[in-house]
Amino acid sequence: MLHFVLLIVCAVAIYLSCEWFVNAVEWLGERLNVGRMAVGTILAAFGTALPESVVTLVAVTTGATPEAKNIGVGAAMGGPLALATVAYGVTGGMLLLQRRKRRAAAAADPTAARGPEQALGSERALGSERDLRRLAKDQTWFLPVFVVKVALGLVAFAFKPVLGLAFFAVYAVYFWREIRGDHEEDEEGVELEPLKFQPGAESPATWAVVAQTLATLAVIFFASQLFVHQLDAIGPMLGLSASVTALLLSPIATELPEIMNAVIWVRQGKTKLALANISGAMMIQATVPSGLGLLFTSWHFDTALLWSGLITMAAIGYLLLTMRAHKLTPGRLAVAAGFYVVFGLGLIPILG
Repeated sequence: MLHFVLLIVCAVAIYLSCEWFVNAVEWLGERLNVGRMAVGTILAAFGTALPESVVTLVAVTTGATPEAKNIGVGAAMGGPLALATVAYGVTGGMLLLQRRKRRAAAAADPTAARGPEQALGSERALGSERDLRRLAKDQTWFLPVFVVKVALGLVAFAFKPVLGLAFFAVYAVYFWREIRGDHEEDEEGVELEPLKFQPGAESPATWAVVAQTLATLAVIFFASQLFVHQLDAIGPMLGLSASVTALLLSPIATELPEIMNAVIWVRQGKTKLALANISGAMMIQATVPSGLGLLFTSWHFDTALLWSGLITMAAIGYLLLTMRAHKLTPGRLAVAAGFYVVFGLGLIPILG
């Protein structure tokens, strides 16, 4: 019972801290004078991807046995899988709920005004043609990197560890492109909510913005780790093997901050930031943990890891095709979660 109570407490703590984190990171982006999309792809993604990146770093550098080091490899593969399926699926589900609420509100008050971001996703297609091109560009960055990442897990050669540095370089290029890119999105009418640390200040102090960002990150980090430990304990109680818990439940737990951020931003009508946070976190997961794994482990995949890689590529391929065809709707985005169900069903014969 204690594990279940702690699980709920951790989930609530992660959600509340994420709500304060997204509030702080938007002000941080304003202070650093970066584009609104870069707030999601770089600033928010870096913060929410920190817990699982640290898990990989600790596992691959301090693991006493190959099995212990492989925990880091599993985390490096499980993160992108959960983001490409569950995170996008939850975002699509939230958009459908928001659409239903807007329709009900419009029926009750046809004169109610909406901001530009609140209207995003209210049409049949999820966003404008430009929005979809931007989303497709992020996935186009991710997919080739991820394919190489999976291919390297199937081969062995002497200088493979050195290629870990190439993954760091790819993220550096992506980071520079996002920070220096042309962000001309129309953000008129999108106002920042007052900073939680200084609710009465129209323009909060920089120290308060930084303090709120760091404090919420610390809570997210420790609550996420405790959440994962509770899942590890609850899994066997539910009759699940350690392998199933590690491959099926733990990735969702480690990506919970990104999922919570998406829920919060969609609820606030900031769909672009929600999707940017997921795509930015995916780029981090495809490069930084992979680079660490290549440098400090043999980076050799078993059948379960290969299966997770194939499902991730299938999910991103599906999303990329719908984005390029300008047919991505909230409903089609929600379908991405179905790929995680396919992954779970495929694990049954693999682990059996």
